[in-house]
Amino acid sequence: MSRNFELMQNLGKEQEMFHASTEATTVEEPTVNAAQPVELQPLQLKMEDAQRDEIFKLVQRVFLMPGEKSRVVVVSGMESGNGCSWICARMAEVLAAQTSGSVCVVDANLRSPGLHREFGVSNHYGLSDALQVSEPIRRFVTSLSRPNLWLLSCGAEVEGMQTMLGSDRMRALLPELQREFDYVLIDAPSMGSGDDSVMLGRSAEGVILVLRANSSRRETARKAVRNLENANVRVLGAVLNHRTFPVPEAIYRKL
Repeated sequence: MSRNFELMQNLGKEQEMFHASTEATTVEEPTVNAAQPVELQPLQLKMEDAQRDEIFKLVQRVFLMPGEKSRVVVVSGMESGNGCSWICARMAEVLAAQTSGSVCVVDANLRSPGLHREFGVSNHYGLSDALQVSEPIRRFVTSLSRPNLWLLSCGAEVEGMQTMLGSDRMRALLPELQREFDYVLIDAPSMGSGDDSVMLGRSAEGVILVLRANSSRRETARKAVRNLENANVRVLGAVLNHRTFPVPEAIYRKL
C-alpha cells in the first residue's frame, strides 16, 4: 500500500479547496514552555526519504515555526483506513527527534486503534483504562524508542468505550496531558464516524485533516471544515495520503 502523501500547510491550498477560516480556538494556557528545536536525531519508524521530508516539513510548520507553535494537535482522517495513524506516529517521532521537549502521542481512535501497532507495543493498558479511574495519566503512558517520546495507547476494550471521549473524565484528562507533556498529538476517529474529532479539537490548537487520494471528495472535505469552523476549531492543514503519482498544481483546485 502506498504511503506517499503531500503536505498542504498553513491553509494555502486549503483555502482554494475548502475556503476555510484560520481563526484559532481558545485553549487553556500551558503551564510549561515548549523546548527549543534540536538537531534531527536518527529515526526508528520506517519511512522513505520523500515521506520523511514531508513529515519533517509538516512538523516544522505546525510545531516549530516562530510565532506559529502549537502544543496540542488533533490528527483526523476524512474516512477510516487512510493512514492517519501512520502519519500521526511518524509526526510524533520526528517531533521528538527535533526537540528536547516531551512528546506524547494519544490513540483516541477507540473504534479502530492503530498507534500501538505502528510502534510495536501492546494495547492492554491506555486511554480507556485512564478514563475509568481518577489516577495520574503518567501511570498509563508507555515510553517508546527515545526518552522524550511517550504513547497513550487506546487501552483495553470495555463496554461503552466508544462514548468515553465525550465524558467529563476525558475533558479533565486533556488539560492534564498538556501539563505533563510539552507536545501532545492525538490520533482521532475519522470525521465521518461522528463528532469525536470536533470535540477533541476544541481542547487543542487545531486539527490536521488527512485526505485519501482518489477517495476523499471536495464536498465531503468542505463539509468537515464547516463543522470544525462552526465549533470554533482551527484547521491547521491537510495531508493528501496514498498518492501514487504527482498531482499538478492546477488539479488541486478541482479536488
